[in-house]
Amino acid sequence: MAAELHVELVAADRSVWSGEATMVIARTTSGDIGVMPGHQPLLGVLESGPVTIRTSEGSTVVAAVHGGFLSFADNKLSLLAEIAELAEEIDTQRAERALERAKSESDAAAERRAEVRLRAVAAH
Repeated sequence: MAAELHVELVAADRSVWSGEATMVIARTTSGDIGVMPGHQPLLGVLESGPVTIRTSEGSTVVAAVHGGFLSFADNKLSLLAEIAELAEEIDTQRAERALERAKSESDAAAERRAEVRLRAVAAH
């Protein structure tokens, strides 16, 4: 079994992160899933939530992902997201303001996006 897998996290508008990892944790419509080297091939639908990537160097990369798909085969994991942001790119104060605005406007989708951003920052 290989000791690492190649990961590509891509949003609709850009490549967000690419590299070698020992494990990736993501939320799918079937629940949270952990993918490690040698995992069975898989295709899944991503739910909005944080994605955690444990890199081969021992660091952790966290991204807020909003919908999309994941595909794993031959130790290559592709995460194709509608929207994805690295936790370090997220402005916490802006996300908190967006959450308050979404709550006041009863905008469930915007509220969910803001909550996912804040969860990603907290996990980072």
